[in-house]
Amino acid sequence: MSYIGKTPATGNFVKLDAISVVNGQASYTMQSGSVNFTPESANHMLVSLNGVIQAPITSFSVSGSTITFASALSTGDVINFIMVYGNVLDIGTPSDDTISTAKLQNTSVTADKLATDSVIEAKIQNNAVTKNKANFVSTGTGYTGTGLDIKGSGSANGRLGLLCSAGTHGVAIESPDHSAGQSYTIKLPDNQIAVDKMIKIKTISGSGNTAIGQAEFVDAPSGAMSLLHTATGSNVSSIDINGYFTSDYDHYKLIYTTYPATNNTDSIVRIMQSGSVVTSSNYWYAGMGMYRASGVTSANSDGSNGANHWRISSSDQTNNAQYPTTGEMLLSNPLSTTHNTTFTTTNIGYNSGGTPSAIRVWTFAGQYVDASASSGISFQYDGGNIYGTIRLYGIVNS
Repeated sequence: MSYIGKTPATGNFVKLDAISVVNGQASYTMQSGSVNFTPESANHMLVSLNGVIQAPITSFSVSGSTITFASALSTGDVINFIMVYGNVLDIGTPSDDTISTAKLQNTSVTADKLATDSVIEAKIQNNAVTKNKANFVSTGTGYTGTGLDIKGSGSANGRLGLLCSAGTHGVAIESPDHSAGQSYTIKLPDNQIAVDKMIKIKTISGSGNTAIGQAEFVDAPSGAMSLLHTATGSNVSSIDINGYFTSDYDHYKLIYTTYPATNNTDSIVRIMQSGSVVTSSNYWYAGMGMYRASGVTSANSDGSNGANHWRISSSDQTNNAQYPTTGEMLLSNPLSTTHNTTFTTTNIGYNSGGTPSAIRVWTFAGQYVDASASSGISFQYDGGNIYGTIRLYGIVNS
């Protein structure tokens, strides 16, 4: 607002409580709202005695909340009023949401300036507390010496949220559940960040609640395997794993445990293309096996260069669930359109019968002679249904 002439002073102007005169007394206590009041000086006051305005310093003086007249007052004297026009620019209690960031001097708000539990949310303007107005200083070590604690509510854990620039979505870092009973400190990596690195804890100092783990960026382990899918079947025609080959892997490991629904059958494998099992005569394979029965060990072989499947174990398998065929297969280049899809496998099996009398170990290798991409693989038996579990792992390329 504009003014003609001098801008009016803004201050905390107060009319003090009425004072009763005591005969022969010169000094009196000044109060406002029944609370002792201390003005800036006598020159900030307007005092009327018996209807006559008194001259500051000459007719009265002040010391703290006490006013002393130049001479003792008598019965019949009347202190008409005392007005305080001093305390210029004392604006009293700020209105809600009026203190902006610019009105606070950097680092001016310290613990000494705030009474316990004195600042309520309504007295702080939205977005007023910026990084220049807050200084969280950590003391000591471990989780007990933090400069800032984000506490749980009793039903939710402590959580730090990091929002996007629009504030519409974000991520959060959350403490472990109370039931976990965990108290520790993780220090961020002390080496340079780089592409294709992972974080691991390299050292730990202290123990229990004082444990401090130092993290670092390290290379991802070479040749690591990732579980991509687990397939199971119970008295089904085949156990298929389809749609899990990706460009992230050239080689895959399959761990399998199977047995047939029908006694005296053989384990076979076929590839899948576009989700369908392929039965063309492009399967080549060769294998060597060792039998052990009745104290005698013997060798066997098997193979084909134009079959409609890969054989992965010997014939006449038992359907006794206690004696499954178990093994692992390395499958290479299933998505390649340059190389044939190849496999190697080793497994243990048993001959047919309720209680097998022979143990058999087979190693097979083979290829599918057609450089077309495969979408999956199908485990079967050549004489009936299959039971079992097959897990597919991808082997990291680098």
